[in-house]
Amino acid sequence: MEKPTVALVYQAVQALYHDPDPAGKERASVWLGELQRSMYAWELADQLLQLKQDVESCYFAAQTMKMKIQMSFFELPPETHIALRDSLLSHIQSLKDLSPIIVTQLALAIADLALQMASWKGCVHTLIEKYSNDVSSMTFLIEILTVLPEEVHSRSLRIGANRRTEIIEDLAYYSSTVVTLLMTCVEKSGSNEKMLIKVFRCLGSWFNLGVLDSNFMANNQLLMVLFQVLQRDETSTNLHEAASDCVCSALYAIENVDTHMPLALQLFQGVLTLETAYHMAVAREDLDKVLNYCRIFTELCETFLETTVRSPGQGMGDLRTLELLLICAGHPQYEVVEISFNFWYRLGENLYKTNDPALHGIFRPYIQRLLHGLARHCQLDPDHEGIPEDTDDFGEFRMRVSDLVKDVIFLVGSMECFSQLYSTLKEGNPPWEVTEAVLFIMAAIAKSVDPENNPTLTEVLEQVVLLPETVHIAVRYTSIELVGEMSEVVDRNPRFLAPLYVTDPVLNYLMKGLREKTLASVAAKAIHNICSVCRDHMAQHFQGLLDIARALDSFALTTEAAVGLLKGTALVLARLPLEKIAECLSDLCAVQVMALKKLLSQDPRNGKAADPTVWLDRLAVIFRHTNPIVENGQTHPCQKVIQEIWPVLSETLNTHQADNRIVERCCRCLRFAVRCVGKGSASLLQPLVTQMVSVYQVYPHSCFLYLGSILVDEYGMEEGCRQGLLDMLQALCMPTFQLLEQTNGLRNHPDTVDDLFRLATRFVQRSPITLLSSGIIVHIIQCAIAATTLDHRDANCSVMKFVRDLIHTGVSNDHEDDFELRKQLIGQAMGQHGQQLVTQLMHTCCFCLPPYTLPDVAEVLWEIMVFDRPQVCRAIGRSARQDVGVTLCLQHLFDGFDHCHSLTWGGNKHTQR
Repeated sequence: MEKPTVALVYQAVQALYHDPDPAGKERASVWLGELQRSMYAWELADQLLQLKQDVESCYFAAQTMKMKIQMSFFELPPETHIALRDSLLSHIQSLKDLSPIIVTQLALAIADLALQMASWKGCVHTLIEKYSNDVSSMTFLIEILTVLPEEVHSRSLRIGANRRTEIIEDLAYYSSTVVTLLMTCVEKSGSNEKMLIKVFRCLGSWFNLGVLDSNFMANNQLLMVLFQVLQRDETSTNLHEAASDCVCSALYAIENVDTHMPLALQLFQGVLTLETAYHMAVAREDLDKVLNYCRIFTELCETFLETTVRSPGQGMGDLRTLELLLICAGHPQYEVVEISFNFWYRLGENLYKTNDPALHGIFRPYIQRLLHGLARHCQLDPDHEGIPEDTDDFGEFRMRVSDLVKDVIFLVGSMECFSQLYSTLKEGNPPWEVTEAVLFIMAAIAKSVDPENNPTLTEVLEQVVLLPETVHIAVRYTSIELVGEMSEVVDRNPRFLAPLYVTDPVLNYLMKGLREKTLASVAAKAIHNICSVCRDHMAQHFQGLLDIARALDSFALTTEAAVGLLKGTALVLARLPLEKIAECLSDLCAVQVMALKKLLSQDPRNGKAADPTVWLDRLAVIFRHTNPIVENGQTHPCQKVIQEIWPVLSETLNTHQADNRIVERCCRCLRFAVRCVGKGSASLLQPLVTQMVSVYQVYPHSCFLYLGSILVDEYGMEEGCRQGLLDMLQALCMPTFQLLEQTNGLRNHPDTVDDLFRLATRFVQRSPITLLSSGIIVHIIQCAIAATTLDHRDANCSVMKFVRDLIHTGVSNDHEDDFELRKQLIGQAMGQHGQQLVTQLMHTCCFCLPPYTLPDVAEVLWEIMVFDRPQVCRAIGRSARQDVGVTLCLQHLFDGFDHCHSLTWGGNKHTQR
C-alpha cells in the first residue's frame, strides 16, 4: 500500500459511515483495515486527531492509535516513544469534550503505551501531577486511571511476566495517591452524578487489580460515600449500579479475609446496613436496585464463606449474611434468587467436605427455607397452558434449581424433604401449579432417597400413577418425570411392572402419556430410565417394548427420545435368554433396515428425503447397548443378525460416499456393530476393509481411519488378521499423507491427524512388531514429527500418545517373547529419527504449542530418556546451541516433567536438571 493522503483517509471514513451502498461500505472497511495494519497509520491517525473534523474521523483515528500501540508497538523506535506520549496527552486534552467514546479510546492508547514504555517511570504520579489541578481535565484523567489497571492483564499487550510484576508494584505504590485524588473529586463535585459514576468505576478498577492498601481503604471516606449512595432511596439507577459494582469488586478483592481484616470488617458492617434499602427498593418495585443489592449480598456471602463455615454465628461468620440471601429468595422475581445460586453450591460443597453433623445442623434450617423458596419460584403461572418449557429462561431456571437441590439436599435429608413435600400434597388440596412445582422438586431428589423398604416412596408411586387424565397437562408431564426418576423404587417393587395394558401399573401410566403428543417424549424418557434400571424385570415386557419400537414413528417423539427408547429396549434385549436374542434383535432392527432399503430404492435426486442418518443412528444405539453375556466358546447371538444387515449398510455407505456427515454415521454404526460381536464379526473384516480403502482413495473421510483403529483393536492380536490390517493401514496412509502434505494440510485437517494417530497407536498397542517391521513406519514417524507443531488439542494429544507408546514398547519388558526384537526395532527407529524428534519437540515447546500440551511432550521425552538417555542429552545440547530460545524454554519443559513424574534420575531431581 502506498502512503495515502489525509483527505483520502477522511473520505474513506465518511464512506464507511455514510455511503448508502453496502458494497461501498465494505470496500471502505477493507481499505481502512489495510491502512491500520500499515506503518503509515501512526502518522495519519495523528494528523486526523489534530484536524478534529468530526466524531467519526476522530474515533477512527483514536481507535487506530489504540490498535497500533496494542499490536504493533514494536514498529516504533524507542526515541519516538516520548513524542508519542506527549502527542496522545495533547489529543485527549483537546478532544475531551467531543465524545466520551473518543476519550475512552485515547485513554486506552495512553494506558497501553504506559504499560509497554518501560522508560515512563511513575506514569500515575506524572498524570496526577500534570492534570489534577485542572477541573476540566479531571474527566479524562479519571478515565485513564480507570483503564490503566484493567489493561495490566490484557492479552493484547506483548509484555512479559517480569514487566507486569514491575507495573503492578508501581501501581500499588501510587494507589493511595489515586484514592486521595478520587476523594478530592467527590468533595469538589458534590452531588454530580456523572463524576460519582466515574469515581466508583475507577475505584472498582483498582480494587480488581488487588493493589489497594487495606488499612488505608478501611479508614477512607470514600467507602462511607459508597454506602451512603447505596442507602439513599433517591439514588439513580446508573449511579446505584456503579456503586454496587464497586462494592462487589471490593468484596472480591478481600476474599482472603485474614490478610485484609480492617477493610473486611468495614465492608462487612457496611453491607449489613443495606437491608432497609433493599426492602425500600422492593416496596418501590425497583427491580434493577433489588438485583444490585442481591449481587452485593451474594458477594458478601462468597467472600466470608470460609469464615462462616469455620465459625458460624461468631464475628464475621455472622449468619445474618445468610438471612440477607434468604430475604432475596423471598422476592417474587426468580431472577433475584438465581444470583445467589453459586454461593449455595459452594456452601454445600464446603459442608459436604467437612462432614460434621453438628455443623450441618446449624445450616439445616437455612437450607430448608431455601428449598421452600425455590419450590415457590418453580411454580408456573396459574393461567399457564401446556407443558413446562425446558428451553425458555424460566425452564433453564428450573433446571438450575433442580441441580442446586441435588447438591444441597444432603444437609436436610433426602427422605425427610421428600416426605414433607408429599405431605403438602397429601394433606391439603393445593392448586395445580403448587402440585406441579412440588412434584418437580420431588423428581429432583427422588434418586437420592434410599429405595430399600421405603413405604413412603411406594405410596407416592402408587398415587402418582393414579392421577386422572383430567388434571392439568403440566402436572401429568412432571408426574411422568417423577415416575422415571423413581425407577429404583420400581426395581425394588416389581409388582409395579404388571403386564402391559392392565389397570394401574407404571407402564400403563407411561403408555397413556406416550400416546399423547405433548407427553410422548417425557414418557419415552421415563420408559428408558425404567428399562435401564429394571432390565431383568422388564424382560417379560420385551414384546411390548418391541411393539413400541416398531411403531416408533407413530408417536410424537423428539429424535433424542426415540433413540432413548431404542436404547432402553436394547438394554432389556441383552437380558433375554441367548437363544431368543438373535430373533428379537432381528425384529428390533427390521424397521430400521426396511427404512434404509426403501431409501436406497428411491431416486437419489430426491435430496433430503433420502437422508438415512435417522435410521443409522437408531441401528447404532441398538448395537451399542445390546451386550449379552456370552461364555467362551459360545457363538455370539448377534453375529448372524449383523451379517444379514451388513449388505444394507454397505450399500448405504456406497450410495452416500461423498457425504461426510452420512459416512460418519455409517462408520459409527459399523463401529458399534463390530464392538457388539467382537471377534464374531470376522467374516465382515475383509469386505469392510476393502470397501473402506476403496472409498477412502476418492473421499478421504477421517472416520474411516477411526473405524480402522476399532478393527485393529479387535483383531490386531489375531495372527491371521495382522497382515490384512497392515495392508489396510498402508492403503489408508497414502491418501492421508497426500492430504496432510498440502499447504497448511495439518492445520486444515486436525481430525484426520487425530484419527490417523489413533489408528497407529492401536497398532502399536496390539501388534507392535507388525508395524515396526513394515516400511510404512518410517513415513508415520516422519508425519508424527511434523504434526508435533499442531496446536489442536485432540490432534496433538493423539500424536504425542502415539510417539510415547511407540517408544514405550522398547522400554516395557512385559515378559513377552518379542521384547528384545521390539527393543531392537525401536532402537533402529530412534537411531534414524531420534535427533530430529527431540529437536522438533524442543522447537514446538518454545514456539508452537500452548502450555497445556507440555505434560504430553514431557511424557514423550521421559520415554526417550528412559530408552536412551545419552541420545536425549546430546539432542537437547545440539538444540540449545542452535537456538537460544530452546535454552530459555527448558525450565518450563522440566516443569512439565514434574507435572507428569516424580523424577529421581539416580539422585536429586534438581541436580539432575
